[in-house]
Amino acid sequence: MSIPVSTYRLQITSAFDLDAAAGVLDYVSRLGADWLYLSPLLTAEEGSDHGYDVIDHGSIDPARGGPEALARLSERVAAAGRGILVDIVPNHVGVQTPHSNAWWWDLLRAGQGSRYAEAFDVDWPAGNGRLLLPVLGDGDTELDQLTVVGDELRYYDNRFPLAPGTADDGAPAAVVHDRQHYELVSWRRADTDLNYRRFFAVNTLAGVRVEVPWVFDESHREILRWVHTGQVQGLRVDHPDGLADPAGYLDRLHAAMPDGYLLVEKILEGREQLPSSWSTHGTTGYDALADFDRVLVDPAGQDALDTLEATLQGGAVSWTELVYTGKRAIADGILQSEVRRLDRLIPEVPDAADALAELIAWFPVYRSYLPVGRHELDTAVRLARQRRPDLDATITALLPYLTDPAHPAAVRFQQTSGMVMAKGVEDTAYYRYSRLTSLNEVGADPSEFAVPVEEFHRRQQTRLAVAPASQTTLSTHDTKRGEDVRARISVLAEIPDEWTAVLGELRALAPLGDAPFENLLWQAIVGSWPASTDRLIGYAEKASREANLSTTWTAPNDDFENRMRALVRELAEDGPLTRTVTAFVDRVKQAGWSNSLSLKLIQLTAPGVPDVYQGSELWEMSLVDPDNRRPVDYTVRRDYLDRVSAGWLPPIDETGAAKLLVTTHALRLRRDRPELFVRHAPVEAFGPAAAHVVAYDRGGAVTVATRLPVALARTGWGDTTIMLAGHDWQDALTGIRFAGGQVRLADLLSRYPVALLIPASITAPTAIEEATP
Repeated sequence: MSIPVSTYRLQITSAFDLDAAAGVLDYVSRLGADWLYLSPLLTAEEGSDHGYDVIDHGSIDPARGGPEALARLSERVAAAGRGILVDIVPNHVGVQTPHSNAWWWDLLRAGQGSRYAEAFDVDWPAGNGRLLLPVLGDGDTELDQLTVVGDELRYYDNRFPLAPGTADDGAPAAVVHDRQHYELVSWRRADTDLNYRRFFAVNTLAGVRVEVPWVFDESHREILRWVHTGQVQGLRVDHPDGLADPAGYLDRLHAAMPDGYLLVEKILEGREQLPSSWSTHGTTGYDALADFDRVLVDPAGQDALDTLEATLQGGAVSWTELVYTGKRAIADGILQSEVRRLDRLIPEVPDAADALAELIAWFPVYRSYLPVGRHELDTAVRLARQRRPDLDATITALLPYLTDPAHPAAVRFQQTSGMVMAKGVEDTAYYRYSRLTSLNEVGADPSEFAVPVEEFHRRQQTRLAVAPASQTTLSTHDTKRGEDVRARISVLAEIPDEWTAVLGELRALAPLGDAPFENLLWQAIVGSWPASTDRLIGYAEKASREANLSTTWTAPNDDFENRMRALVRELAEDGPLTRTVTAFVDRVKQAGWSNSLSLKLIQLTAPGVPDVYQGSELWEMSLVDPDNRRPVDYTVRRDYLDRVSAGWLPPIDETGAAKLLVTTHALRLRRDRPELFVRHAPVEAFGPAAAHVVAYDRGGAVTVATRLPVALARTGWGDTTIMLAGHDWQDALTGIRFAGGQVRLADLLSRYPVALLIPASITAPTAIEEATP
């Protein structure tokens, strides 16, 4: 069984292809990471920079280097003693350009007679035997724009196949269209009438039925070839919640790669655990991210920030209510077509759509996996009945169908609840709740404000016992804010009154008329400052439209958005707005950097398999995608790594080199001395500043990290100590030695807010060069 000690995520694109990945392998190896972790490699839509819109399961994307580049990379990785983990996408395929996807093209051409009809999740009766394609613009004359060109139907630049013999008589294009197995309809009908399953609400990503044996075989043949030939050692499964049978899928994948490393991109709510029956090593780490962030948040700031949020919202705010409202709006809005399809599966219960939407809106986790998770449905039933007693009889009538694992409605309900959760929470409620936005992260519960140190240790011990090979993370291509943006925003919990005053100044200088969104936007600006105007405008546009209050994706409010853009552009000038932001950033950035170094060291040394997202060994100041997929400057990182490896102890400043020092020493130690990381034992602190440290012994390596640095700066460590074994110790970060017993934190943390202690008898690992083939 091959399990990585750590991973380093690379986004493989046409601009940074597999050969470019091979070009940084020496750097990643010297940094200390174990395996490379690659974004999807299969051929995707032209120009895709993420790769989740696969159009051909049988080939590695030529734009990403093709099969020859993977072979070259894997050869170098093997020679360096490393491994490769690859992201795969079993739930859906890209259909934005139908002619580029052979499966979809044949489905459109032959309809239910296509060999691939079984591969796609289409409700043919709902479309009167036709597949509805929401591509037409507004207006009653859009069909007049259709033309027949050879064996294709054209709508502007959109191309669709013609069924054989349907245009032989030279009929007008609109008539030919009526003879096809698909119907082109207004884009606005997707919300209510779409009859094929999508990835969430993305019309250009069509769901596939990987539970069908031949669909699994043909969509995984190339992927499993990588594994069986030794080019790839592990797979990361994207969005398993969209599958009809995630457990069955994982069983089949595990059977095909029994010695491989297998992860799922699964969001766990609260203390939810992965089903123990799943054939997987664990998740991609959002659950760990939430714990790491919260142990550094000051619980004393909650009341003041709650008061601010209530003032901005015009009344007390319930996160539970925000989630319900967001999910119900999604179920009634952009995913109404999914609820209506679910309704059609239970004709025995008339007019059940309202009750189904209510149950989905109250479902407390992403989905159940019947019979696993039946209690989650019971919770939703109880809450739905409380809110809507008028639906009691309908809910009661639905239960026999929704609790039967074999019933199509139960299968569909489980797939749909995850869609609604993702869109209603991650893409709606997160943008409406502004209390402390470092907590509004994928896989996290913003209602949990802080995690006490004792509870943090308990959760790490649980992870070590339950899923020791599960991944941990701080930043990904999906996080709403980069790790160091969150680390700076978390400082606001220590100075909530100061933030309340500064926010008032900023809102007075540049009012938008949407108080909660202004709070969310200003936190993003402060957290990422300095950031370019283009980056901040991109974030502001996406965040405001996702909130779906003052403006929306489908009906942008030009007046609001113009004022919002003007606000951001004003920050590029030397005026009162910019001076206010700069002064406040100067107030919090040192504390933010302290949080960042603590956050990084904790993640890299805690139980689990830590992932370093590309470039985040320096300050990771990204905002939501696509901002977090920007190119990485490896030239500057190589320079800093060379200097750190030669003994340089960089200052904590804008360069982020201090973070690289922490990252490389932690990764090297973890990779080269794994016997020091076999347990999680809390190390207690004693003295007046004991509340300002998180410390634990992993079995020989001891992590010491500062928390709540603003208050600590006022008092200092004083005589605060930690108790260590009586032998001599050295800090792997600085090389400084300390006698065991009671160690004063004022001495240990005099240079950096973190320390990584190892027995002085052990030689700390140094940088290693990449082995050459």
